[in-house]
Amino acid sequence: MLKRNVYLAAMVAAIFSLGACNSSEKKDVEKQTDSEMPSVKLETVTEREVPQIEEYTAIVEADIKNNIAPSSPVRIDKILVEVGDYVKAGQKLVQMDAAGLQQSKLQLDNQKIEFKRTDELYKVGGVSKSEWDAAKTNLDVLQTAYDNLLENTQLLSPISGVITARNYDNGDMYSSAQPVLTVEKITPVKLLINVSEPYFAQVKKGAKAMMRFDAFGDEEFTGYVSLIYPSIDSDTHTFPVEIALANADQRVRPGMFGRVTLDFGNKNRVVVPDMAIVKQAGSGERYVYVYRDGKVYRQVVELGRRINTEYELVSGVENNSQVVVAGQTRLADGIEVNVIK
Repeated sequence: MLKRNVYLAAMVAAIFSLGACNSSEKKDVEKQTDSEMPSVKLETVTEREVPQIEEYTAIVEADIKNNIAPSSPVRIDKILVEVGDYVKAGQKLVQMDAAGLQQSKLQLDNQKIEFKRTDELYKVGGVSKSEWDAAKTNLDVLQTAYDNLLENTQLLSPISGVITARNYDNGDMYSSAQPVLTVEKITPVKLLINVSEPYFAQVKKGAKAMMRFDAFGDEEFTGYVSLIYPSIDSDTHTFPVEIALANADQRVRPGMFGRVTLDFGNKNRVVVPDMAIVKQAGSGERYVYVYRDGKVYRQVVELGRRINTEYELVSGVENNSQVVVAGQTRLADGIEVNVIK
């Protein structure tokens, strides 16, 4: 019995000893693993010519937009056009109530007769200069009132374009809250974009601009730079540029969403694989790890255009540098690494 107990005690001691050895070996392995240098893959990046093509988004606007309305409240007699109608400059669009015009015409005609009589008397000394002046002033006032009523009784289109809004019906009383009609000139149309400050000296009036519109898929339209604003916004560091599209077929309409592309030529830029780019958590900062003399260094970069599976770099990495393209998760600035060939 004693021999059996001794045997069991020896077995228990052996098990504990084995467990201790295994635990020690495991810690040694973990320590060895933690102390190993991170392994990375590198790629040499080079400088090459990159097209400087920038895309901007904008909403299509009419070249000219006119609100058609009289200068004072008056009843609408008849609206002669509908939304979507094409009208020509000088075309009559609305006939307002003419009662006030007729009354004004009668007053004007009477004053013309009175002034003619006063003028004849003045020439023979029958009335004084002050009486003549008063009659002439009264005639001028009535003529101005009549001309104003005439202009506001028959509303004409100042431009050739398309009726895009009708806010009243025949017989309604016009109020200044909104115009009777809106007419827009859509040949050409325009798009207003905001261009970054570095391109200020490169944008030229008359330069070609390519456009695409959601309504027409990938179909491209050719326009040109029609206006360059002379000042730069100090907050956004951009300046407005107006792009014109001839739109002879009138397919493009105000309100459409468009994308404008400007070509600023080519520049020599360092191009890196997209796998090299790391995004800083919690910010918009991007960086890469550059390899030098067995170590890697964190380098903040400014991205340009994406070119398939690569990025153009505006700044941050020199030509012929070696950058990490795999294994960034365990990296930190200035640590030694093991390079996998």
